[in-house]
Amino acid sequence: MKKTSLSKQAQLNAIADELRHHSTCPLRKTATQPVAGEGNPNAKIVFIGEAPGKNEDLSGRPFIGQAGKVLDELLASVNLKRKDVFITSIEKFRPPNNRVPTPKEIMACFPYLERQIAIIQPKIIVTLGRYALQRMLEWESGEKVSPPPMADYHGKKIPSKKGYIYLPLYHPAAALYNRKLLAVMKDDFLAVIR
Repeated sequence: MKKTSLSKQAQLNAIADELRHHSTCPLRKTATQPVAGEGNPNAKIVFIGEAPGKNEDLSGRPFIGQAGKVLDELLASVNLKRKDVFITSIEKFRPPNNRVPTPKEIMACFPYLERQIAIIQPKIIVTLGRYALQRMLEWESGEKVSPPPMADYHGKKIPSKKGYIYLPLYHPAAALYNRKLLAVMKDDFLAVIR
């Protein structure tokens, strides 16, 4: 009898289940639940943020608060919907008071993201904000890097030795604090489909 492999969706569901029941991330103790990610398991584009916020922690879904509304608007600006892409974060559990995750917390969750990327096999990895970009550049190089200035990177595609294209974009929350950035972000978002 020929053995069949699990579908991509089943593999992603298994990761989410593992996060719920077996994660060693220290943030698991203070978070309501993990936010594994959601979207198309065959997506060509994966969006990666830093960590879940309060709304995400309560719902278990990524980018559903005010920043999520901006992300939805940006997706719509290039005729994409959430079902067309996969959305996740570096950290899978909400840090208390939305603080920046510690290196130990990131290292406990990062293998889950690596597995998600390996399953989905996207062409483009869109990093949302400088901390997501920093962590992906560290993954790429295998070395510690400082948080890069977004002004130098946003909207510019970076080829990866791993076979992906990185596309750093401002975090959608940035538009909540500076509405003038929304026009820049919409312009940058065109690179997602080019």
